[in-house]
Amino acid sequence: MRFFRYFLIVLLYFLFSVSYGKVKICTTTSLIQNLVSEIGGDFVEIENLMGPGVDPHLYKATATDVNKLRSADLIFYNGLHLEGRMVDIFLGLAEQGKRAFAVTEGIEKELLISLGENAGYDPHVWFDPRLWAQCGRKVLSELKKFDAQNGDFYQRKADDYIASLEKLYEWGKGYGASLPAGTRILITSHDAYNYFGRAFDFQVIGVQGISTVSEAGLADIVSTIDFIKTRKIKAIFIESSVSPAAIERIGKDSGAKIGGKLFSDSLGKPGEIQDSYDVGNYIGMFKYNMTTIVENLK
Repeated sequence: MRFFRYFLIVLLYFLFSVSYGKVKICTTTSLIQNLVSEIGGDFVEIENLMGPGVDPHLYKATATDVNKLRSADLIFYNGLHLEGRMVDIFLGLAEQGKRAFAVTEGIEKELLISLGENAGYDPHVWFDPRLWAQCGRKVLSELKKFDAQNGDFYQRKADDYIASLEKLYEWGKGYGASLPAGTRILITSHDAYNYFGRAFDFQVIGVQGISTVSEAGLADIVSTIDFIKTRKIKAIFIESSVSPAAIERIGKDSGAKIGGKLFSDSLGKPGEIQDSYDVGNYIGMFKYNMTTIVENLK
């Protein structure tokens, strides 16, 4: 009995010491969760709101989500109206003094893709690894401000991860260039890949536009079908967090094959392997997407 009591005390002490002192962070998407985890390492404890396959454009926060946000030391979200139905919540939390930050605040405005006068900017910045690295620097900055005693650790982790993102960009440039320029045409459900197109020299067509709030119109579908037939495009792509209905209809009527399912607004499940890539983390997801696109357009 005495031994059992001693064992229980030791166990409780161990469990307490493991979690004590960790920075409690709440993130909105799996992409941001992965980014914060790569930089924060064992010094952070992350609660994420949106799991794999969840569309952040349409997501409505629950009362449980709001409680998670309120109990966090730091909140990281994408911004640029990606989480369009949560904007008022973030504003309210900021007014209450909560440390809530859009990771895209770390990107220089001239590098963002404008949606037109007074229409804001395209929020899908993660499809250019160089811009995602700038988001990582924003995370680093806020972690170091809040938890200065572990600042050197965060700096080392961020330096290593940002170097990996720079290598990823170079790999993507080389792999994408294996396609002739005239065949680098990416057609997907919604306009999530404009930064990808700019970074890797692809023409990008999203049938639904930037947001998934509205469905693809008949005129957009017919126009896309005509474009595919004229350019003799071999493959078009569905997305993990968007209904495949419009793309499947376009594929059937145009004769283009469905080249595969791309990840757009979220990662895969933790540890999920697709074509030898771990799509549960950003780098694996990006390599899977690029490989799927290039191999099916050849």
